[in-house]
Amino acid sequence: MKAVIGQERTLGGLPMGVVWGYVAVLIFMAGDGLEHAWLSPYLIEKGLTVQQSATIFAVYGAVLAIASYFSGVLTQMWGPRKVMIIGLVTWLIGQVLFIEYGLKLNSYAIMLPTYGIRGLGYPLFCYSFLVWITYRSPDRILATAVGLFWAAWSGGLYVVGSYFPAYMLPKIGYIGLLWSAVAWVLIGGIMGVLVVKDDGIKKQAGNAKEKLKSLLSGFTICIEQPKVAIGGIVRIINSTGIGALPIFFPMYLSSEYGFTTEQFLQMWGTMWFANIVFNLIIPYISDKWLGWRKTIMWLGSFGMGVMLLVMLYTPEVFGSSFLALNIVGIIMGIVLCGFVPLSALVASMAPEKKGSAMAIVSFGAGMSYFIAPAIVGAFIGSLGVHGVMWIFAGLYFLGAFLMKFMKLPSEENQNESGQFSEQRAG
Repeated sequence: MKAVIGQERTLGGLPMGVVWGYVAVLIFMAGDGLEHAWLSPYLIEKGLTVQQSATIFAVYGAVLAIASYFSGVLTQMWGPRKVMIIGLVTWLIGQVLFIEYGLKLNSYAIMLPTYGIRGLGYPLFCYSFLVWITYRSPDRILATAVGLFWAAWSGGLYVVGSYFPAYMLPKIGYIGLLWSAVAWVLIGGIMGVLVVKDDGIKKQAGNAKEKLKSLLSGFTICIEQPKVAIGGIVRIINSTGIGALPIFFPMYLSSEYGFTTEQFLQMWGTMWFANIVFNLIIPYISDKWLGWRKTIMWLGSFGMGVMLLVMLYTPEVFGSSFLALNIVGIIMGIVLCGFVPLSALVASMAPEKKGSAMAIVSFGAGMSYFIAPAIVGAFIGSLGVHGVMWIFAGLYFLGAFLMKFMKLPSEENQNESGQFSEQRAG
């Protein structure tokens, strides 16, 4: 339902710039995700060792984590449009250099820094837009607005980014697919830059000392507002467990129960499709009835801990049943939506410094790219698949416990009022 508030057109309460921004993010992330499912095997086919391939992705993860942090504080300093332009340009530079001088020359020394440069791109582009959403969306639908962002992000990265390569690889090959990614990112990037304005954000200015203070504000706010730091930890947990599964679980399913890689990928795609659909439903329920904190605590954190264990033991109970595995994947995708209100909750902890607070959330998302493979590498040899899955489940249960401390001021005031009433009644 379209409406006009003042001079601004809205759709379902969201400014039209935000709505078109979702489309831009989906297109941009489709381009960013076109090679994720096949690049590592392709590099190994070209002569790189497994360790070299892993190092390329580790460097990419390191740069991505740094860019994820700075996306928030730079948006606070410069506004979202400028940061999105930087993200678009660095992605394009990294991609072109990676293809032309890394892959075509088969040079590991060039692949390493150029793929790392590309890692600056999507966090600066997408997460600065996410900060803008937290400023531009009404509080009553903020979780829904953030949920739509993650639906667009996942839809591009995991859905379009999986199905498009499956269809086009036989037609245009690996290098052709990488060049097509440039077109996707250009279209999404230009669209995003055109529709996103710098309105709604009070940009910080000042001398070099004040700007340095702004850059560090994402960390200093963790001291000023410890709940923001807790939110960052929960954000790390959010992506770490689910992000680790493709590293080791397909091989386990194949060797122990005969599942093919294609079957795992089909289950994985189905899981993310369910996640995208319910990304549009769960935040609405959270906004209207359940509340942000309880949604994250019970559906997201506790629910994911349970579902990881269900995923682990389902083959032991049902054997090589592809149907059973898909049902578990669908439920896991739905449960994962419980984390969507986290960005809205953390931003609300620091209403005057949403950019700094969102920097910590984004940094947590980036850090999971480090922590997930690190845990697998450290414990898979000694504890095996079962031990590693229990570690990740335990992290999710820890996240549920940490959410006890993430009460909004309104919740704390209600609790205090209730305790006062009980004392008076007594």
